[in-house]
Amino acid sequence: MDAPKKKIRTLVVDDEPLARRSLRVLLDEDADVEVVGEARSGAEALSAIRAHAPDLVFLDIQMPEMDGFGVLENIKAERMPVIVFVTAFDRYALRAFEFHALDYLLKPFDDARFEKALRQAKQQVEQRDIKDLSHRLIALLAGRDAKPSEQPVASSGYLTRLLIKSSGRVSFLKTDDVDWIGAEDYYVKLHVGRKNHLLRETMNDMEAKLDPSKFVRVHRSSIVNVDRIRELQQNVNGEYLVVLQDGTELKLSRSRREQLQNMLKTGRL
Repeated sequence: MDAPKKKIRTLVVDDEPLARRSLRVLLDEDADVEVVGEARSGAEALSAIRAHAPDLVFLDIQMPEMDGFGVLENIKAERMPVIVFVTAFDRYALRAFEFHALDYLLKPFDDARFEKALRQAKQQVEQRDIKDLSHRLIALLAGRDAKPSEQPVASSGYLTRLLIKSSGRVSFLKTDDVDWIGAEDYYVKLHVGRKNHLLRETMNDMEAKLDPSKFVRVHRSSIVNVDRIRELQQNVNGEYLVVLQDGTELKLSRSRREQLQNMLKTGRL
């Protein structure tokens, strides 16, 4: 079973208490959103963004001391959340989009206009997550190709060869030659190029025997050789896919995606 969907961490920034309260009420009605904080000035907004690393910010433009544009100018590009500007003045619209704001809510706005902005923001956050993960995977693979492993395979404690029995013959298969592994009833199926091999193993046992720096469980029914990953995609149904070098597409479950992200962040891959 997949883990609960990750909530979109959201920050509300406006110098007017009533405006903050109105946005908070609307956001609290959406189960996909978690409001992690509020800010009433540009300085508070900067501190909150640095402290909470929100995915999405509803940002007022005209504020004392530092306006919304000043806030964005002081955020590093790699930490930039998805931005929806909220203001009572339409003269800022052009400059807002120069700052790559996703949307521009002009006060007063109705519930339908807000829902449209939030829906677009949620899609943008999802696309950004999967794109970021894909880029980090590509960078990871480039780094692995650039230098040999520092840990000798013989002392790793993980399988480097698999025993294959077929047609009365016994042969050995290098684990590095395996593209991916799928669940097949009471067996696992090893996909090696155009060939397949069945082993009487469970997916959990097979996962435990393989080097986690080389093989990643992307779904309850599939384990992938990291070196075979070409990219990550999101299909029209909103499902995440791992695309291999040969074009094979495998589902990436939400719980495994978050696990994969954590492994990348902590350098475990």
